[in-house]
Amino acid sequence: MVVAIDGPSGSGKSSTSRGVARALGLAYLDTGAMYRAMAWYMLDRGVDVHDPAAVGARAGEPSLVSTTDPDAPTIAVDGVDVSEPIRGAAVTGAVSPVAAVPAVRERLVALQRAAVAEVLAGGRGIVVEGRDIGSVVLPDATAKIYLTADPAARAARRAAEDAGRDGADVPDPTSLEATAASLAARDAIDSTRAVSPLTMAEGAVHVDGTHDTLDEVIARVVGIVEAAAARR
Repeated sequence: MVVAIDGPSGSGKSSTSRGVARALGLAYLDTGAMYRAMAWYMLDRGVDVHDPAAVGARAGEPSLVSTTDPDAPTIAVDGVDVSEPIRGAAVTGAVSPVAAVPAVRERLVALQRAAVAEVLAGGRGIVVEGRDIGSVVLPDATAKIYLTADPAARAARRAAEDAGRDGADVPDPTSLEATAASLAARDAIDSTRAVSPLTMAEGAVHVDGTHDTLDEVIARVVGIVEAAAARR
């Protein structure tokens, strides 16, 4: 069983994908973390992330290793665990331009397919989240989900995550506005890039989680996946 969950930033993909993986006993792969890790590498090496040629020239350099445990997913760059650093503001601002570079996407799509093949070869299924999983990476997935929420809900969720990471109980209004602007900018880049733009894959089921709790969204997706598996 292969489950592809795509959607824009802040739609709840990661929490939903991990929850679905736990509920169904599947492995989990966060492809967005792979693009963040590549962006982190470029920033760490002083590469101009807005120079596609410079990014593309070095896209083959880093060794990227992702784990697939939904309870403790990690990613390492050249043997260094960067699971926390890749969630910082600098990487968040750099990931979309880096992800739009064809050489980056070509390399990471190959790594993603290899990771999925390894899990399947071990006799286990996997939930894979990203922006082009159902449309490009795994078009033959057992089930394809396109997860969304309205912009205000997405901004509130992402701002709350960021505030929690910084030790605050709630985000301040300024950070909420900045988060909304950042998400809008990422949406524009991700949906208009020439290579593998963010789009709902053919055959995907649209799930809008704006007014649902996380548990409700997970339950809805699990039901969709089980129904898709039964039809196979």
